[in-house]
Amino acid sequence: MATYKYRVIEEWGRGSEGREIGGVVPDVAVDSQGRVYVTRRDPAAILVYDSGGRFLTVWGDDILTNPHSLWIDPADQIYCADVDDHTVRIFSTGGEVLQTLGTPDQIGTPGLPFNRPTKAMAAPSGEIFVSDGYGQHRVHRFSPDGERILSWGEEGTGPGQFALPHDLWVDRRNRVLVTDRTNHRIQLFDFDGNFLEAWTDIRSPNDIHIDADDIVYVAEAPHRISLFNLDGVLLSRWGDEGTAPGQFIDAPHGICVDSHGDIYITEVPWQPNRLQKFTRI
Repeated sequence: MATYKYRVIEEWGRGSEGREIGGVVPDVAVDSQGRVYVTRRDPAAILVYDSGGRFLTVWGDDILTNPHSLWIDPADQIYCADVDDHTVRIFSTGGEVLQTLGTPDQIGTPGLPFNRPTKAMAAPSGEIFVSDGYGQHRVHRFSPDGERILSWGEEGTGPGQFALPHDLWVDRRNRVLVTDRTNHRIQLFDFDGNFLEAWTDIRSPNDIHIDADDIVYVAEAPHRISLFNLDGVLLSRWGDEGTAPGQFIDAPHGICVDSHGDIYITEVPWQPNRLQKFTRI
């Protein structure tokens, strides 16, 4: 049976070749080359480091307003939901805007994209799914060229209803996993928005990441990380509140796993520069 044990890398990103992030850190993602992309809330930007914590560059400060969650596709295109701008942008690794969903600075018609979106991710088919979470309780599905196919969800506590769809992930079974944060659950849907099931052994799930081995990593607000398999079986759970390396001062908010099995975790709402790396041992 696999074991999941980790050692925190103290002061990752803050050494002589690193750089303080300089603000609150909503999310983190890693590309195919091991480069680490970090969203900074204010002043808005995306900072880039190598896997060892060496600072490489910063970009997006001229266009982003409140970047939230990130996802990077196999071609290293970076999907970023911008909460205050009501858009999803797809960037190159150098910060070039390749595609924009939504109209900058314009809230969508009720039920339609977007009102403070939280996360975007593409399925292997190229279709894009977006959780439209802070301003409304919706999930949207788009064609690869950005045409809306359908939307689903409404406010509530029943199946298919949401109280803040904060993040999502498309798994290899073609299911859309949505972190329904305030309802303390992850809901699973097919691509047509039909409810399949809910995982409820969770408290305030903020973020989700599924690795190449189909392990589901969930960042939960009560200072903990939970690992599940694709059937929703709990594999491991850990985390403590505190200020020491490896502990969490605020809620784990963003989580990403690299090709080596190492975990990057960010915290919000109030702590600047809170990004920790945990290497698997």
